[in-house]
Amino acid sequence: MRAADVIDVEDVSPHERFEGVYWVKFHDNSRRLATKNLSPGRSVYGEQLVMFRRKEYRLWDAYRSKLAAAILKGIKEVPIGLGRKVLYLGAASGTTASHVSDMLGEEGAVFAVEFAQRTMRELIEQVCSQRPNMSPILADARHPSAYRSLVSPVDAVYCDIAQPEQARILADNCDLFLKETGNAMIAVKSRSVDVTMSPGAVFSQEKRTLVQRGFKIIDAVRLEPYEKDHAMFVITREK
Repeated sequence: MRAADVIDVEDVSPHERFEGVYWVKFHDNSRRLATKNLSPGRSVYGEQLVMFRRKEYRLWDAYRSKLAAAILKGIKEVPIGLGRKVLYLGAASGTTASHVSDMLGEEGAVFAVEFAQRTMRELIEQVCSQRPNMSPILADARHPSAYRSLVSPVDAVYCDIAQPEQARILADNCDLFLKETGNAMIAVKSRSVDVTMSPGAVFSQEKRTLVQRGFKIIDAVRLEPYEKDHAMFVITREK
């Protein structure tokens, strides 16, 4: 995480649907997604900081974040908002996880699971050290029982992992940690599941896995042009 220059903009307004997400309007009438910066004066991945009415926001790059891409592609629901608890599987170096941290605010919590030790060091040193609502967990998302003692029940699970059986891994984590009223999101990477299948076939397969595990698909969107051969699903438990 680094200090960054802050620029003025014409307007900042809340997103019409999602709590903790904002539209930044520039003087040329263009607009970009953003989140309110929980660590003022610092960027995470080189994103631009903007100031409006004495509040600082971080521009959110949809080409670097599948969650931002899903919002721009019209996803109907994002189960992340102020004060909630989120289990984040595949936090990596914190690009999207830091925006989730912003959306949750100081009263929320992000349990950030990452398997790679080097990436985890970067996540801790550059992101979590500046964000008190983020708890880094070095663990393999395929084995959620290994970190069961570190995670309290959560309102949402967000899954972005480059593993086969992504849907099964999400379902296993939801079974252990997701509240009965909670929802989950998964960024499905078709090439990580099976390179011999078409992306559409992979997405259908992962949907079937989730339905067989007792979940209902609330919405699903493809992420092109921001991410090739990716889709985002929002799921809830079948009542």
